[in-house]
Amino acid sequence: MAVISTLIGVFAPIFLILSPFTSYTDQILSIHRTRTSAGFALDIPGIMLTASILKIFYWPGARYDLSLLIQAFLMVGVQMTLLKVALDNRPAWRGERPFTEMGKSSFVETGTGRPFDFWRWKQQRPYWEYLLFLAFGLLALHTLLQPDGSSLYTKFLGGLGLSIEATLPLPQLYANYRAQSCKGFRVSVLANWLFGDMMKMGYFFASEPGRVPWAFKLCGMFQAGCDACLGIQYWLYGEGEITGELDTRLS
Repeated sequence: MAVISTLIGVFAPIFLILSPFTSYTDQILSIHRTRTSAGFALDIPGIMLTASILKIFYWPGARYDLSLLIQAFLMVGVQMTLLKVALDNRPAWRGERPFTEMGKSSFVETGTGRPFDFWRWKQQRPYWEYLLFLAFGLLALHTLLQPDGSSLYTKFLGGLGLSIEATLPLPQLYANYRAQSCKGFRVSVLANWLFGDMMKMGYFFASEPGRVPWAFKLCGMFQAGCDACLGIQYWLYGEGEITGELDTRLS
């Protein structure tokens, strides 16, 4: 048992640091090669970018494991690349301009159910503006508050970032269900998610107490359950032709 814990302690941090590349490189290349992001949930880079930026600003107060901080920085770079490629190759749809007036046109006519049609904009600029506002807004708050590990702000930031990351599989689960197919979602991404869940759970629970906050463990367990559901979808649907409804607003 001690040997297994030692191996996990050595190799899990390396896997976590490299996971942004091992999980998403094939998806980026596939979208670039096929010139379409149909079937891939555009919410995935949105979730990961938001969560990773929040986790980066969570570290100064929480001082969690350094490998998780390095992973967050690398994830931002990889997800920005994935977002750019997905936006350049997304299917045509009636996108909405950002920050439209709240009301009937935003919630009823578009059918998005999202305030200001968040993350379903037609133009690319609002996506990058949102990320800049988030990063500089958090930087300003940190400069003003100078939070420590016991502050309510630090705990809220960590809980928010990890909760958002835990929802990562949900948009793809919904997209696969609507299309009744997993076409467009690379099996390499799913395999890395599932393997990563095993490595994370082993590392989180084998680490010495206090090294990995419980927020990481709880959100990791929820995400692992959702990833398992994605595996069931892949087994049921496969990568066959889309027989249901392809919601291009999610692509």
